[in-house]
Parts: sequence; C-alpha cells; structure tokens
Amino acid sequence: MKKTVVVTGAGTGIGQAIAKVLAEQGYSLLLLGRSLSALESTQKTLSVPETHKIFSCDIREKDQIRQALTQSGIQSLHAVIANAGKGGENQYSEEDPWQEILDINLTGSYYTINECLPYLKKDATEFKKIVIISSILARLGVPGYSAYCASKAGLLGLMRSLASELTADKILVNALCPGWVNTAMAQEGLQGFADALNISKDEAYGQAMSQVPLGKMSEPEEIAQLVAFLISDAQTSFTGQTLDINNGALMP
Repeated sequence: MKKTVVVTGAGTGIGQAIAKVLAEQGYSLLLLGRSLSALESTQKTLSVPETHKIFSCDIREKDQIRQALTQSGIQSLHAVIANAGKGGENQYSEEDPWQEILDINLTGSYYTINECLPYLKKDATEFKKIVIISSILARLGVPGYSAYCASKAGLLGLMRSLASELTADKILVNALCPGWVNTAMAQEGLQGFADALNISKDEAYGQAMSQVPLGKMSEPEEIAQLVAFLISDAQTSFTGQTLDINNGALMP
C-alpha cells in the first residue's frame, strides 16, 4: 500500500518541487494550497497524476484543513510537509501585514500539523514524519522583515516542542532552513531589492550572492530531495533538528 503524504503550498516553488520528487518516489500525495489552478498545474506534472488528490484550502482556517482531510478519504498519513508560507516586507502601520504573515506561516502550520496528527498516529509504519519548511531568516535579522523573521523563528520553536511531545508516537519532527532558493518568491525579492537600490536585477543578484560563500542559489529540487530523505524509511534518528541548506550563507 502506498504511503500518503500531505504537502501544503504545493502549487508553486518549493512545495511544487517536493510534490514532484515524492510522486517520483511512489508516494500518494494530498496537495493543499489556496489556488486550485496552481494545484492543478502541479498535479499534471506528477507521476501517475490521478493517484494524487488536490484541495483548495486556506491553512489559516482549521475547518478547511479538516474538511480537505475528510473529503480525501484517507485513513492514515505517513508524513506531513508544512511548507505553505507568505513572504514580503512589513512596517508598523495601519496596512501592516504582520498578522497575516504570522497567521499563514506560523499559525497555519500549527493548524495543519494538529489536524493531521490523528492520521499520523493511525499509520502502520513504525516512524512517521513531519517536516516544517522554515527559512534562513529564522536565524538572521533583516530590516523590514520583522513578521517573516518572527514567524519563521517561531516555526523552529514549534518544531522542537512537537518533536519532544511526539516521541512516544514515534513521529519525528524536523525543520529545514533554506537560504536563497530559485523560486518566484526569491525573484520577486530580488526585484524589490533592485528597485530599492535603483539597480538592475542582475546587479541585485550579484550583490546578494556576494554574501553567499558558494555564490549561488539552491534549486527547489535540492530542498525536495532533502525532504524526501527526512521522510524516508532510511531516516529514523533525526528529530527536533534544524537543517540549514544555504550554500554556506550561515554556518551556525
């Protein structure tokens, strides 16, 4: 019987790459995201697309997560990949997106994991897995990104607490902190950097990569392959850990 995995934010970027890699490895996927059309695009690229299910779902709404899980008809889950998130700057003002960013990145991940827990606990495999996608900005302060930094740092606290709490159920919980990854979100960030400094996007890329020892971004597929290892049967010892994948940009 195929192992079932939930992936949130599966319509684009890292989430889409995770879905592709896990589908190639034979998992049955339940893909959640706000944009149904983006999820449909992802599904079409997957191995045996008809074996995977998609649901438009706002993870800020726990009832929507619960409904998606119920409608999917799944009985158990091998793993949950809490990837969905929102980036961007924020400044304290009437239009400050602070609450929205925290609600999606931190509270949404908390809701997702807890709604999935009963299904994880029912799974027949000895070790079940939760992987949370955080960010290098969980470890670094960046001007103008207080909500994003705070929410991503909060995910690491959530991960450690859950890892301790769920050992008796043999549910292993870990987090990834990617640095620059070649996604649409990263490209938008580079364009914003370029606009702010009145330079070209290529110049902005050069300046950003000058701070990265390997001088490059990661590709989404690299993140996906690390996720695949963390949820594999070969991995039974990592829990409560933060794995930094950032081309040397931070060496804690």
